Amino acid sequence: MTEPTDLQRTLAEHDQEHLLRFYETLSPERRKALLEQLRGIDFDELDTLIEQYVRRKPHVEVPSGIRPPEMVPARPSDEQTQALHDAARRRGEQLIADGKVAAFVVAGGQGTRLGYEGPKGCLEVTPVAHKPLFQVFAEQILAARRRWDTAIPWYVMTSPINDVPTRAFFRQHKYFGLPADDVFFLVQGTMPAIGYDGKLLLAAPGRVAMSPDGHGGALPALSDSGALADMAARGVEQISYFQVDNPLCRAVDPLFIGLHAERDAEMSAKALPKRDPMEKLGNFCVVDGKVTVIEYCDLPEDLVRQTTDDGHLLFNAGSIAIHMLSRAFVERLTAGGGCELPWHRADKIVTHVDADGNAVTPDEPNAVKLERFIFDALPLAERTVILETLRTEEFSPVKNAEGADSLNTALHDQVRRAAEWLEEAGVTVPRDADGKVAAAIEISPLFADSGEQLAEQVDKHLTIAPGDKVYLGSRGQIGGEK
Repeated sequence: MTEPTDLQRTLAEHDQEHLLRFYETLSPERRKALLEQLRGIDFDELDTLIEQYVRRKPHVEVPSGIRPPEMVPARPSDEQTQALHDAARRRGEQLIADGKVAAFVVAGGQGTRLGYEGPKGCLEVTPVAHKPLFQVFAEQILAARRRWDTAIPWYVMTSPINDVPTRAFFRQHKYFGLPADDVFFLVQGTMPAIGYDGKLLLAAPGRVAMSPDGHGGALPALSDSGALADMAARGVEQISYFQVDNPLCRAVDPLFIGLHAERDAEMSAKALPKRDPMEKLGNFCVVDGKVTVIEYCDLPEDLVRQTTDDGHLLFNAGSIAIHMLSRAFVERLTAGGGCELPWHRADKIVTHVDADGNAVTPDEPNAVKLERFIFDALPLAERTVILETLRTEEFSPVKNAEGADSLNTALHDQVRRAAEWLEEAGVTVPRDADGKVAAAIEISPLFADSGEQLAEQVDKHLTIAPGDKVYLGSRGQIGGEK
């Protein structure tokens, strides 16, 4: 090999020289791409990570003396809590109106598990208008912009595999009515897949196997992409973080924003009461005075099932990946180009090429992928707020092709929530003998983004018959659909 001797030396020093095994067989273009990829890897850091997370399997030890966190209730039950909610909502509305809030969606996933080829955010998820997930959130942001006559920039984190089609999708749909200059795309970072022998795997003769670095990679991505600098230039102080797969999520929630700001919190979270002890949600806990999340698989079952004197789960606050972060906090965690979040090991099956260049797909996990988790920033924050939320209002993710947390359950939950809002507003909704909604109903955020807002403007004489398809859009009912 006549080139590249400098890289050969680096790889040899780190026992990774096999990565250039097929170099001579590659086309000039593929050689160039491989060299660029290899030069983008910090092999010194990787050696440390391999020693810590690959050659040994980290043991997760749950600290003693953990306790459940204090939470702000979803709905006030006394005058003091009502006053807290009211003041926080006013503060949040003022921050939105002053242009101090940005929306940030993590959207690097593909819809492959759902039987959809393309970015998950492009998946159609609404029951009547069949809007994609991206449009669901775009309309929330657009509605908030109109309501408070302000700018709300939207930061969309993609991944290397879906960045190009995601940007094209936004262009194709004219950014769903948002100004193109207020939509900022950034790409999630990646990490090499590492074989159990400590050697990086090749996905192809001229390409290292890489995978996204976890949703915690959102923080360095915000810094590296210039998104944080863009926020600072706009005067944004607070970041509303959410994931793209939950169509019930509120992208811009004045109450949550206000509670976070009123307590001068650096990072806050929404928590969901678990539907059963073993539900696969991380558990909010307090460890040494700091709010943290312990993964459902790491909390001992005796603690998972522990109850209070009145029979409720003691550790009942589930993490649903909805956060508020102060921009200054993210800047602090990513100062100097690094990131303070720890890494986590995930054992995965990784297709790779062997020494002869043949593709191999093992039957069992053969490699380690390293990820960071966004919730690991919570114990690094000086102040936090945990706001309890309602499953029926804010959580119905699309994660599986069928069964729980699938497109089918998300469609059902959107119709159910819309029906409940209408009934609370005085509109009669048809139901079958089992009490299930007997019509397809969809409420655009451009019409109303909450039950309270819907009650202010819906026609109380609206009639809905069994089997109707009802869509309430920015101008009320859309002709022909009831």
